[in-house]
Amino acid sequence: MTTDTRTDPAQPGLLPDGRTRTLLLAAAGFAVAVAAPHVLYPVFVMKVLCFALFACAFNLLLGFAGLLSFGHAAFFGGAAYVSAHAAKVWGFPPELAILAGTASAAMTGLLFGWLAIRRQGIYFAMITLALSQMVFFLALQLPFTGGEDGIQAVPRGVLFGLVDLNDPLAMYWTVLGVCLFGFAVIRRAVHSPFGQVLKAIRENEPRAISLGYRTERYKLLAFVLSAALAGMAGATKALVFQLASLTDVTWQMSGEAVLMTLLGGVGTLAGPVVGAALVVTLQNHLADSGVPVTVVTGFIFVVCVLLFRRGIVGEIEHRLRRRAP
Repeated sequence: MTTDTRTDPAQPGLLPDGRTRTLLLAAAGFAVAVAAPHVLYPVFVMKVLCFALFACAFNLLLGFAGLLSFGHAAFFGGAAYVSAHAAKVWGFPPELAILAGTASAAMTGLLFGWLAIRRQGIYFAMITLALSQMVFFLALQLPFTGGEDGIQAVPRGVLFGLVDLNDPLAMYWTVLGVCLFGFAVIRRAVHSPFGQVLKAIRENEPRAISLGYRTERYKLLAFVLSAALAGMAGATKALVFQLASLTDVTWQMSGEAVLMTLLGGVGTLAGPVVGAALVVTLQNHLADSGVPVTVVTGFIFVVCVLLFRRGIVGEIEHRLRRRAP
């Protein structure tokens, strides 16, 4: 009689390999986040964090609900304007300014989603793009937005009346906290029953309908949640750079969210973070070199599509799964 000495993954007190790997990656990521402002320029790291949250918010819609939006700049940039105006003109403290921007993005997402989710595929994408362009022209024409100059010299303020955000490190920890909260919301949504229904809709919406799910409600909720988190990223970025400008609401900004997500890996939690870090780093290092950033970014995108069709993180996860016993 032989004794099986293999470890049972379900045995109490032992972590499965996948969970162990997730915990190790989370610990490593947190360690990098703690060390980053002491090694790199804090404003650069804060920009990476804001765009990482923006890309993750977009990925929630594309990677898990299967909805391709070309209008997420409306939520990102619109929230930036609201947050900047609330902080500079209304005198809101930073926490309320970010909350105001997030709430405005959620309400805009509710309106845009109600109009867009009635269509699918390219029609959905074109409707979101058209609605986003409307926001761009409103930002260009409305008096409070400052037109082509934007809203400048936005005060960072004092967080909860205690922490002066003019200190770069204090601002960094605030941005890190906001982004970690956003990442946690996305992770919780993806691994909840709501997230499982979204995946079912992505894979086969008619089947999900036949099972009794009201798919339009799920897609609308996903759209609003994605818009709110994109708005949170934009509102935070406005305080970091003390500026809200037309750049935040252009269609190119929506394109950057698509690019970051595809480079990192659609449908992965860490992929958009890696894609955002890669794109922002390229933009930062090539800005003063005279080399066209869009050409280099496009070249890297083509290479990744040819060699890593699942994205950088998606390809790594796929190979790890293949090697697992």
